[in-house]
Amino acid sequence: MAGLEVLYACVGGKVSCPQDAVVCFVHWEMIKSGYRCIGSGDEPLSSDRRSELLPADWSRNKELYSLRYKSEDGDSQLLKAIAVDSTLIFNLMNSSTQQVSDLTVNISDHVDSDQLHTFNSVFKDADGLTEKVRTQLLPSRDRPTGQRRSQRGEEEEEQRRRREDSDPLRIPNRQPRQGPPPHWRDPVVPPFAAGGADLDPFGTRGGGGMIVDPLRSGFPRSGFDPSSGIPDILPPGAVPPGARFDPFGAPGRFRPRPDPDHMPPPGYDDMFM
Repeated sequence: MAGLEVLYACVGGKVSCPQDAVVCFVHWEMIKSGYRCIGSGDEPLSSDRRSELLPADWSRNKELYSLRYKSEDGDSQLLKAIAVDSTLIFNLMNSSTQQVSDLTVNISDHVDSDQLHTFNSVFKDADGLTEKVRTQLLPSRDRPTGQRRSQRGEEEEEQRRRREDSDPLRIPNRQPRQGPPPHWRDPVVPPFAAGGADLDPFGTRGGGGMIVDPLRSGFPRSGFDPSSGIPDILPPGAVPPGARFDPFGAPGRFRPRPDPDHMPPPGYDDMFM
């Protein structure tokens, strides 16, 4: 607890309740972890400066404590403590990654409310409280600084990509196209042959066309061969083998006999009907 006694002596005049003592204890654990307090409240101020001491107004609100910290490598943390009955709930949020850790402290287990101004007897089970703060609240500091920065950069990049993917108005980037190469036209085909396939029933001319050929649409074929003819519609050989053909009517359709249209309706030539 080296250093905590000096800190407690500096702020002892503002310690008026047990939760003040707990906040002071957690603040010193932040300092030992490599952070420096830069101010109180949620928003940065022009008067912010790095210090091991608590800000002048740190205990103004006994129900909600809000302190901001920053490490040597620029890692910013926002510490909040909320008093709920006989407990104090701490929340520590990383300002860059929005990662949050929390800790609930039963005040009576670690602070003697009758000894607030006597440092040697104000804290109870200090080692247990230190272990809770380090394992449940403080961020891991055992990784090298470069590794922490690299991981933070990867997380920020991942968040940026997610925002871009969810933005319907985002203009696509100019990176090379991913996936299979596009289908290029045959250079042998004349450039002015567009639509020439519409003029060729045998489908030997290039250039594509605007008439849909069901037999060459790329969908599974039913095995229907128009060159064999359509009963009662087209005789065999009416459609040359391999020619483009759009079937009309249902293949294999048989119309009943007699044909309903084999005779004109009665009185069709009577103009007064």
